[in-house]
Amino acid sequence: MEIVLGFVIALAIALTGVGAGSLTTPLLLMLTSVSPAEGVGTALAFGFLVKCISTPVYLFRGQVNFRVLRYLLYGGIPGVVVGSLLLNHLQGAARPNVINILLGVIIAATAIFHLWRMFQPRPDSSNRDRAHYLPYLAFLIGLEVGFSSAGAGALGSLLLLGMTTLSAVEVVGTDLCFGLVIALVGSGFEFAVGNYDAHLLILLVTGGIAGSIVGTLLTGRIAQRPLRIGLLILLVILGGQLCYRGLDLKLLNSASTGSKALTLDAETAPWPQRLGSILADNGTPHRRISSR
Repeated sequence: MEIVLGFVIALAIALTGVGAGSLTTPLLLMLTSVSPAEGVGTALAFGFLVKCISTPVYLFRGQVNFRVLRYLLYGGIPGVVVGSLLLNHLQGAARPNVINILLGVIIAATAIFHLWRMFQPRPDSSNRDRAHYLPYLAFLIGLEVGFSSAGAGALGSLLLLGMTTLSAVEVVGTDLCFGLVIALVGSGFEFAVGNYDAHLLILLVTGGIAGSIVGTLLTGRIAQRPLRIGLLILLVILGGQLCYRGLDLKLLNSASTGSKALTLDAETAPWPQRLGSILADNGTPHRRISSR
């Protein structure tokens, strides 16, 4: 199933441009048994390897603006490190419910934002170059990527379209390089702390290579906009499912904690009180013993 999953994700990326992290993390958490941190680490590594296939083409053609890329990395690299540290802290504190809720909110909110942006006019940046502001905003993107593996592709493109004078092809090439480096840093951190599943990653990449090839052959023959809208709606649903799973797990943990507390109270109560409780549970009437 993991090979098929990698094929479908890579195919969707090639046909719609929806980022690897945005799709991979929620699908791994919903369809496999990996922990949230392992899902993010595996998704980051998968996104890095998928981007390795297409990024060299843009570098070879000279369609990467290294000045703008440098601004993005100034903020993006510290952001992805902070996001990875936050994820690792929550994982170490055994808070999977919090991680699921936050991942669900981030993924659903990002998908809703992209849906809204699809129906808005494209920003005109032909006469504006505000690239010096990019490090501050790229830090937030890196923070999101480090914590959820989502956001580098679409959010990075939006920044470049609105704040630089790059052509469309330069936006794609520069954003791909940005996502490649961010995924490398994030996946390297997660690999260092053991938050990955090597066997799952190999299976995903096996299917992903085939999916990338098929998607490239189908590009231009299938309308991208309806597929993109459908995938974004799916991401909203998956994000909601992750939030529900996190809330459900939180309620179960609360109930378990309450049950343990009641048991502890019963065990630490004085022995006459415990004896009375046992007799009451067995339906034995209490008799008052009077002392003469």
